[in-house]
Amino acid sequence: MPDDMPLAGTTAHGSPDWARFAAGAIVERFADATIAGGARTPFVDYNGALALVSPTDLGIHAARAALARSGIAGEALGATIAGNCTQASFDTLFFARHIGLYSGMRNDKPAHGVQRLCTTGFEAIAQAARMTSEGQAQAVLAVGTESMSRAPIAAYTHRGGFGLGQVEFKDFLWESLLDTASGTAMGNTAENLARLHGISREETDAYAAESFARALAAQQAGRFAEEIAPVTEAVFEAEGLTPRKLSLPRKAGEQALDTHIRPTPVEVLAKLRPVFGGVQTGGNSSAIVDGAAAVVVTTAKAAAEGGAAPLGRVLGAAAAGVPPEVMGIGPVPATLALLARFGLTVADIDLFEINEAFGAQAEAVRRALGVGRDRFNVNGGAIAFGHPLAATGVRCVHSLLLELKRRGAKRGIAGACAGGGQGMAVLVEVA
Repeated sequence: MPDDMPLAGTTAHGSPDWARFAAGAIVERFADATIAGGARTPFVDYNGALALVSPTDLGIHAARAALARSGIAGEALGATIAGNCTQASFDTLFFARHIGLYSGMRNDKPAHGVQRLCTTGFEAIAQAARMTSEGQAQAVLAVGTESMSRAPIAAYTHRGGFGLGQVEFKDFLWESLLDTASGTAMGNTAENLARLHGISREETDAYAAESFARALAAQQAGRFAEEIAPVTEAVFEAEGLTPRKLSLPRKAGEQALDTHIRPTPVEVLAKLRPVFGGVQTGGNSSAIVDGAAAVVVTTAKAAAEGGAAPLGRVLGAAAAGVPPEVMGIGPVPATLALLARFGLTVADIDLFEINEAFGAQAEAVRRALGVGRDRFNVNGGAIAFGHPLAATGVRCVHSLLLELKRRGAKRGIAGACAGGGQGMAVLVEVA
């Protein structure tokens, strides 16, 4: 990161004042957006039991389970909004439409895809909330789905043939971690934040160890089981359409658990080599996993008619920009802009669910917002159970609402950073 990178000065504690970037945020307030129900697949490690499954089929599985839990029939959907970042099957161009149709949506209702990198799932929910609030639809399916294992080994310049010695295929998953505009790898953006906020390797490992410990406790207590719709081999059928088959490897059996969660003490993390020359390692960064998540966004009236107890309301959403070299701080100005719009402070928020792209990044966000660890990612985060890009935002909102209800709490904010220098935050409330 250049030493002369423009920042907004510092706070009284000497760390950067990220509040400046809240002024450029786009903030929306939603009048009538209820989460009637949600579900996700387990998040399964890279090249694991879900590696053969296309992102479309992962999304269909999560969507069907979310609809079943919401009490909303697929035929009642006014639209489907689905997010995906990595085109991981040959029919991915149709993925949003296919998820809607195979989830029971009528074929006279529309569907579209969204992509805002790691905040894609939040964007899907925000657009769905806008539709219900503006009276465009009574119920909208919001989905995020990602197969990291199926990310292609790609070539973009060979349509016209191969020159002698000029055959070039690259790993799309690896190459996509570089922001070519700033010349910054995603991991280096976390290293920049570690330097700016004085976060050491020991502190980064301690954060990661706590994320694993919290996630392991949550898994053992069955809290993630409330979110997960176990995956088995299945055939998805819809009238007039070719059946789709979800296949798992031989002897894989039912997939019902997040597979990356494991006992991970700080002593183990301390032995790992830095990947980017600083504080970040493979152990204190988000896990590479496959998975999907879905929620059904409805009007309050439609939720009541569905019969299932709704999870809560989506009150608003904000999207902000930050310098690409410190993209991981994006949730901070988005959160501050959202709070300002609603006349709230950080103290008014019971729980925060912020994606852990990297340990130093998540800790920088926590410090910049001034949130205690007792309100921040209380069931662990993506370091422990993984970050399937487009699915993460939907997972965060759904998990947050379930935990608020579990605790009898009221308000929460879910958020994430996004490559290129962005962040999103979503404000939810339990009735």
